[in-house]
Amino acid sequence: MNQETFVAVRKDQDGDITHFKTSSGRELDYQQALNEIQNGTISGVNIGEARNGRPVIRGNADGDPTNNLDNLETF
Repeated sequence: MNQETFVAVRKDQDGDITHFKTSSGRELDYQQALNEIQNGTISGVNIGEARNGRPVIRGNADGDPTNNLDNLETF
């Protein structure tokens, strides 16, 4: 199974990520992205827990800030 990665994000007016674009060009909303990460379809990210208890998508720590989700190009 070929795993995809996130290559771009869409943010709301507060700067929070709401959508993701994958390396194959698919666009996923936040819930779809969570489901695909849990299914192992997306690599390079993990699911953590925000202070409010909600699941949050995070890039895997690799010491390279340029590939952090907040730093990806927007679409």
